[in-house]
Amino acid sequence: MAIRRALAAHTTLTLAYVDEGGPQACAVLYATGGTAASSSPAPDHAPDSAPGHGPDLGSGPALYFVTATTTRHGRALAEPDARVAFTVQRDGQEWGELTGIQGRGRCRILAGAERAAGWRVYTERFPFVEQSDRLRDALERTTLWELRPDWLRLIDNGQGFGHKEEWQLPEGQPLS
Repeated sequence: MAIRRALAAHTTLTLAYVDEGGPQACAVLYATGGTAASSSPAPDHAPDSAPGHGPDLGSGPALYFVTATTTRHGRALAEPDARVAFTVQRDGQEWGELTGIQGRGRCRILAGAERAAGWRVYTERFPFVEQSDRLRDALERTTLWELRPDWLRLIDNGQGFGHKEEWQLPEGQPLS
């Protein structure tokens, strides 16, 4: 499906959050691996879901990124009920071909087996992390986060100016 392909085609997202100092944004490298409910990638040909919810992404894709809890955004993300917004797009696009993702959701720190599974997804996407002892050691000591979107919008002007596809977590379905 187009939303999943667009997320898989990129590696950097701009993460927006609010803390005691007001709104902020930061860029993080991310990897995506299937749905939040499953560690295996979902099929690219998933059928449409119920009306009003857009393409069927199940409980949504899981996005993994690394950042310390001592950073400004790490402290904000660790707050209970913290919400985030994010965008994913390639730099330098022309208007007629502009493609990108907008999203909202929640982040959580991964530990134990969940961290190990998320770390595998992350290092498969960024193999250079495992190839550098110094980088691997530093990142293994850093917090691994999972971002679970509850709303996603794909913008794809290549299919017509303003073309949009949306997905929303079905009503009543938990993120975790």
